Amino acid sequence: MAELTADILTRAFIKMRNRLHDMQKKADEEQAELKNKMAQVENAMLDMCKSTGADSIKTPHGTIIKTVKTRYQTYDWASYHDFCDEHKCFDLLERRIHQGNLKSFLQDNPGVLPKGLNEDSKYSIVVRKAK
Repeated sequence: MAELTADILTRAFIKMRNRLHDMQKKADEEQAELKNKMAQVENAMLDMCKSTGADSIKTPHGTIIKTVKTRYQTYDWASYHDFCDEHKCFDLLERRIHQGNLKSFLQDNPGVLPKGLNEDSKYSIVVRKAK
C-alpha cells in the first residue's frame, strides 16, 4: 500500500471539496427553482383568500391560513440604542457578539476584556489549489 503523502492528501481533499461544491450548487439551483414555484402557488392562494374574503380555507389536503408577518428595521441605530436605554428594554436587541469587531477591539486593546467573555479557538486546515 502506498504511503499517504501531503500531495496525495491535498489532491484528494481538493477533489472532494470540488465534488461537494458541485453537489451544493446543484442542490441550491433545485431549491431556488422549487422556492420560485412555491411563491407562485402562495401568491395564487393569497389571491384566493383576498377574492373570497377568507382568512383560512379548509381543503381535503390541508388548510390555507392567511397570516401577517411583520419585520422591523431601523435606519438610526444611535437613536434606537438611546430608546432602549431610556426605556430599559434591552431585550429588544438580539444578544450576539460581532466576531470581527470584537477581534479587532481585543487586538487594539490588549488586556481589556469584558466580564464573562469566553473564547473558543481551534486549528483548521485551508487547502489552496495549485495555480
